[in-house]
Amino acid sequence: MLLVKKNIPSILKILFTIGFGYFFWLMLKITLEYIPLKTEVSFLMIKQTEVINRPEYLWFFYTHVYMSIFILLSGFLAILRKNFGLKNFHRNSGKVYIFLLLIFSAPSGVYMGCFANGNVFSKISFIILGSLWWFTTFRAYQFARQKKFKQHKQWMWRSFALTLSAITLRMWKVIIVYFFHPNPMDVYEIIAWMGWVPNILLIEYLITKKII
Repeated sequence: MLLVKKNIPSILKILFTIGFGYFFWLMLKITLEYIPLKTEVSFLMIKQTEVINRPEYLWFFYTHVYMSIFILLSGFLAILRKNFGLKNFHRNSGKVYIFLLLIFSAPSGVYMGCFANGNVFSKISFIILGSLWWFTTFRAYQFARQKKFKQHKQWMWRSFALTLSAITLRMWKVIIVYFFHPNPMDVYEIIAWMGWVPNILLIEYLITKKII
């Protein structure tokens, strides 16, 4: 029993790596749908009001989508806390993650949240998500600068849990539609919260139990 308990973190890492690799590939395929710049494909098909009436919306959208795929990868590499034989690989991965997220993806995400599908609660959820995403990442950056690496690690995990909402949101959408067949707008109202709230609660539990 003790041996199993000691191996839990390693087992979780292996499962997490396999799962991340699979879903990262799916996210990459989604991102590639918007290359070259297309306005009548996938998600943008239901955002034509914003596309037509708000010229800036597309720039925020493309910024968010294109940057997020690099944030997913660099964030994953950073939380592995390995250099893979390359000098400062962990530190540089973290720098890329923090820079792209704070400057590009989180602000664009907050903007897009103002026009999220569904009712006002969907919009509130995505605005909170974007704001927490920025805040947790900034705190991780602050603790790294202060060389408080335990706190830095914890806040990076919180940040990355929110980053993974890009994946978990879509997972919940598939599950909810498959089992319950709700109205499309009702789906957005549910996954707006389900995409990130369980993630952050799970990370808080793992941090409290000192598993990560």
